[in-house]
Amino acid sequence: MIGTITQSVSWWCYVPGLLTADEFLAAAMQAGFTAIDLVPPEHWARVRDCGLQISSAVGHASIELGLNRTEQHARIEQELGANIALATQWGIPNLVCFSGSRHSATDAEAAHITAAGLARVSGAATAAGVTLLLELLNSRVDHPGYQADRTDWGLQVCKLAGAACVRLLYDIYHMQIMEGDVIRTVERAIGSIAHFHTGGNPGRNDLDASQELCYPAILAAIARTGFVGFVAHEFIPKGDPRQALQRTHAECARRLKRGGRCEQEYLRTIE
Repeated sequence: MIGTITQSVSWWCYVPGLLTADEFLAAAMQAGFTAIDLVPPEHWARVRDCGLQISSAVGHASIELGLNRTEQHARIEQELGANIALATQWGIPNLVCFSGSRHSATDAEAAHITAAGLARVSGAATAAGVTLLLELLNSRVDHPGYQADRTDWGLQVCKLAGAACVRLLYDIYHMQIMEGDVIRTVERAIGSIAHFHTGGNPGRNDLDASQELCYPAILAAIARTGFVGFVAHEFIPKGDPRQALQRTHAECARRLKRGGRCEQEYLRTIE
């Protein structure tokens, strides 16, 4: 933990493709991580038994058929209601929610529909102390047709929902693909952002100098806003996964803590 920002790391990027569950948890702890992101429910007990926190879990199905369709609201309300109860039981602070893919509704209409769907469960989430994270995803490469593919649309949904528990999951990788201008966007939208995902672009790989995002500067900017929450690393390492965990936690801890000279240090690494 660095100040009020905690580093987390996403389960799916490592298990089962690169490491077994036990290998991943051991490697994450050795690297210094105290939280794991997007843990499947069948592994919650395993993570808790290791003394690790679960920083987020999926709140409902699915990415394509989501909150922007009124006919899905009853199902999603039931799923989110059940998962809010489980999140309370397991100490999970965040549940990830999805807009769904575009359909016949306009963007403005879909924002109202999505907000209405979230409002159906915002009271229960508030009472439980659980944040509902509307995830921003790119619709150009990974999730064609996904509606919540711009920060401003997500901000509109948060405003319309009218509940402090409805916030954004700002995925830096996805938003670099869709709109760029990451630092200024984070600075103006931070009041509605409750969770971050990282990943190198292109390819969603390591946060190194081979990709176009300047993570030292981005992480320093997040720290300067006074953000309280998780920065969860959601990238697939190109090399040894254990080394990637070690390197990422150490380098990002330094950036989040020191803030000031990150841009100059980054430039020196790529000269």
